[in-house]
Amino acid sequence: MSGALLVIGPSWVGDMVMAQSLFMRLRERDPGCVIDVLAPGWSLPILARMPEVRAGIELPLKHGEFGFLQRRRIGRELRDKRYDRAIVLPNSWKSALVPFFADIPQRTGYAREFRYGLLNDLRKLDKELLKTTVARFVALAEDSVPVVPPSVLFPKLRADAARAAELRTALDLPEAPAVALMPGAEHGPAKQWPAAYYAELAKRLGERGLRSWVFGSAKEVALGETIARESSTAAVNLCGRTSLCDVVDLFTQCRAAVTNDSGLMHVAAATGIPVVAIYGSSNPNHTPPLTEYKRIHYLGLSCSPCFERTCPLGHTDCLRGIVPADVQASVLDLLNWHEHDVECGRRDIDV
Repeated sequence: MSGALLVIGPSWVGDMVMAQSLFMRLRERDPGCVIDVLAPGWSLPILARMPEVRAGIELPLKHGEFGFLQRRRIGRELRDKRYDRAIVLPNSWKSALVPFFADIPQRTGYAREFRYGLLNDLRKLDKELLKTTVARFVALAEDSVPVVPPSVLFPKLRADAARAAELRTALDLPEAPAVALMPGAEHGPAKQWPAAYYAELAKRLGERGLRSWVFGSAKEVALGETIARESSTAAVNLCGRTSLCDVVDLFTQCRAAVTNDSGLMHVAAATGIPVVAIYGSSNPNHTPPLTEYKRIHYLGLSCSPCFERTCPLGHTDCLRGIVPADVQASVLDLLNWHEHDVECGRRDIDV
């Protein structure tokens, strides 16, 4: 019998995109189920691009804010929805409050932060079995703890081609084939490939007839300006000029993406374009881009991964040792591979 589910969503862009794999698995198991997602307001437009989600419900709290009374109020307001099950993706104690106050009969999540009582379907997290974040999300769709890693359906965000064309005109973007560059990373500089390297890459791609569009938030406007200026006009700075949904649509106008390990990396992968991902302080085995068409640059130094915001040793060799020529080669290789598959009719690949 089909049921109604409330998913408590994560607080980061990349994690929210990866959560679509959970929604896809839930609908695979029960095509008639309805899925609502309680999540930060910024994520509602991205949830609207996921056909598996009926509704996004805003959690009006800042990142890290406890907000006990607000969580209790929201939970009580959701009682009339009569959800059959809740799945709590964050590991925090506070994230389990809304399903508890909503009187949802089955409340599933991992046994973290002493959530006994708040959650009544506590799962032990086997980090060796479930090595990636997305596998940990998808495993919660099952009736019990899996004994083998779950199959993962890659996220597929809906894009609006007509809107993308309008955006391209409004932003005065050139007609030349484009590559998306995402030089930012919310976690900090230990995840950011040097701006000078991005600029050098843009110049190299420009010599091949490819323009570079630099994407990022308002915090990264200066970073984007540096790359555009040092690229000898090969790059266009779009940082701070686009919403998250704009980015989804504009990615479909790009031939490939080059990115740090960031939320936009996962957005790009979910739009279907080839992704070249650069890892420094983080681990590609934990949060890889979820696409068949990817190339990963990771040096795996003895000090990596440190997961720090800034390099504890002060040199960021894990990033500086990845040179633009090698990244350019990956871009061109991916373009040839992807274009070959498109010509052969493999436009939509289930992976």
